[in-house]
This record gives sequence, C-alpha cells and structure tokens, in this order.
Amino acid sequence: MRKITSLMFALIFGLSFLANAQDAKSNQPKGYQFTDIKRLPATSVKDQARAGTCWSWSGISFFESEMIRMGKEPIDLSAMYIVRHAYSDKATKFVRLHGSMNFAVGGAFCDVMHVIKNYGIVPMDVYKGLNYGEPNHAFGEIDDVLAGYVNAVIKNSNKKLSTAWKKGFDGILDAYLGEEPEKFEYKGKEYTPRTFADEVVGLNMDDYVSLTSFTHHPFYSQFAIEVPDNWLWGMSYNLPIDELAQVMSNAIDNGYTFAWASDVSERGFQTSQPGVAVVPTTDTKEMSGAEIAKWEAMPKGNQTPDAFRQGPAPEKEITQEMRQQEFDNYLTTDDHGMHVIGKAKDQNGTVYYIVKNSWNQYNKFGGYFYASEPFMKYKTMNIIVHKNAIPKDIRKKLGIK
Repeated sequence: MRKITSLMFALIFGLSFLANAQDAKSNQPKGYQFTDIKRLPATSVKDQARAGTCWSWSGISFFESEMIRMGKEPIDLSAMYIVRHAYSDKATKFVRLHGSMNFAVGGAFCDVMHVIKNYGIVPMDVYKGLNYGEPNHAFGEIDDVLAGYVNAVIKNSNKKLSTAWKKGFDGILDAYLGEEPEKFEYKGKEYTPRTFADEVVGLNMDDYVSLTSFTHHPFYSQFAIEVPDNWLWGMSYNLPIDELAQVMSNAIDNGYTFAWASDVSERGFQTSQPGVAVVPTTDTKEMSGAEIAKWEAMPKGNQTPDAFRQGPAPEKEITQEMRQQEFDNYLTTDDHGMHVIGKAKDQNGTVYYIVKNSWNQYNKFGGYFYASEPFMKYKTMNIIVHKNAIPKDIRKKLGIK
C-alpha cells in the first residue's frame, strides 16, 4: 500500500510539473513570426566585416538579382572592385576641390553604377580585395592611410601638385586591395572588366534610377541628396512619400528587387534580435553611429527594448512632415545600404519587407531581417530600382520613358 501511494504521488507531482512547465512556456514572449508573401531570388549573404562598404555590397547584390531576373546565371560580383575604383575617383575629386569634400570609405549606390558603366566589373573570385594579411575585410588602416595621403597632397609645401600623386595613390590601393586585373578567364573564355560587364552581366546602368522623398526640393524633380557620402552628387527623383512607398510595393509585387539606403541609428532597428526594423509608438532613443558595431557595444540585455520582446506592437503613422523633420535635424542619415528582396507578413497579417544585409549570417534569419512599411516610409534615404518597376503613372510624372 505504501508503494502504491508513493507511485501515485510521483505521478501526480510529475503531471503537475509538466502542466506548470507548459503554462510557463505558453506565457513566454512569442516575438515576431513571419510568413513569406513573396521572396525574390538573391545570391548568398556576404560579410562586409570591418569596412564601411555596405553601399557596394548591397548595390552589387541588387545587380546580381537583376541578372537573375533577366534569366542570367547567378554570379557573385566583386564589391571590392567597385570600392577600388570609387576610392580612386573620389581622391581625384577631393584634390580637385582642395579637400572641401568628405573623403572616407562610405559611398552611395550611384558609385556602383558609375564604376560598372565606366570601368566594368569582375567576378568576386577574380578580385577579392584581401591583399593585406587579413582573412576578412578590415579597412581601419587602409582608410587612415588613404586619407592621410590625399590630405598631404593638398597641403604639400611645393604649393603645386606633382605629376606622380595619383599614381602613388593608386599604388596604395594596389598594395592593399590588389592590382586591377586587365584580363581574366571565366568559364574558359578571356575577358576584360569591360567585356565581362557588357557580355556576361549585360545590364544597362541607364535603366536604373534613384528615388527619394523630401520637401526641401520640388516633387517630380531631380536633386542631389545633401549627405556627405554622395560625393558623386548623384541625382535622385523626388516623390511624395506615399508614391515612393507605392513604387517599393509595386516593384516587389512585379518581380523587381531594389537597393535601399536607410538610417539605422534608431532603437527600432533591431535586426539581430528580434530581426526587425520598426517604428513603435513607444518612444525609443536614437543611437549614434551606424552599422553592426552599435549592437556589439551595447549590453546584451539592452539590445532589445521591451517594445519588441512580446512580438508585433503598434507603430507610428508616418507623415511627410515627420520624414522631413528627421532629415533636417540630422536624425535620418545615410547610415547603411541594404537590398530588399521580398515581402512577408507577421502573425497579425501586417506586411514587412524582407531585407538582405551584408553582416554575414548574424541572426536567426541567416543575415536577413524584416522592415515594416512605417519604417520604410520614415527612414528611407533613397532606393535604386529598374525604371520598369515604377508604375506608369508615376513614371509619366517624372518624365521617365
């Protein structure tokens, strides 16, 4: 009888423990749960590592997807080939302007288009840009050396420029990133960067446009976005924010991805955990700096605000005035370039954009994250998209044929 009682007690205790454990599990925050609506093809997630070259990686990723959309073979193109030429041309302009221009590794999507159009492109395996003893990209020394060089050229005591300064600058790029390949072999055929761009990549850079949305310039006109990294003074078409949002939605719905430049210094940009970029109605503090180093420097317990722990929360309604105020007050800046490749919905049916990042597979989504429509409307600096992805009525307003 005592054995039976002990057995029954153990059984009751075990069932009670299991029930309590299940209740505790059911009470745990579920977070964001996503279901794809449409996911367009993209190449693998890359790692920009310790280099401020997101604009090149994301721009190249966008054009890789454009090749796939056009029925071409997926190819990993060289982001560092773009960086090398952009740095070289930026040095020329910096010296031409007597140093009155930002000189740093940061750039814009128009840089990618500029390099492909004027110099061509090569596969990533042909030009990896790792010629300085590091397994991954680490540009601290490179950036400092190049900046020191061009500033020394401008300030030199001869009071005039030598004929050697540019060759010296390009020699530094050769030493760190590697010499530009004049010719290379791909699938048994010899190419130059120019012939590879024309014959294999086969994209017309004139088919791609930059779109933005700010009120300090007239809508349906073009202007150069006034940010330091727009050293090329690349032009963007200006749309009301609701029409820019319409372009983004229409692009994905019709099979076009787009390159996306955005501010990422908000606490709503939580792409590690829980893997979202949102604009919660609860106020969150803006963080200085940009890219992944912010989160690595924060205490782990502070990386995810309470507004995100329980899952989808109400978001602010974004207006044109809110966008402009953030930009005018330096709270929306050109922090980061990414690649938008699809749409998804959360467990409440709310739509998000699927974003491919260039920070390696750093989160539970394998290096992707989900940006809400309010975040896209609030913090988008500009996008690059094929002109055919723009609805016809908007294209007509912009004068794009």
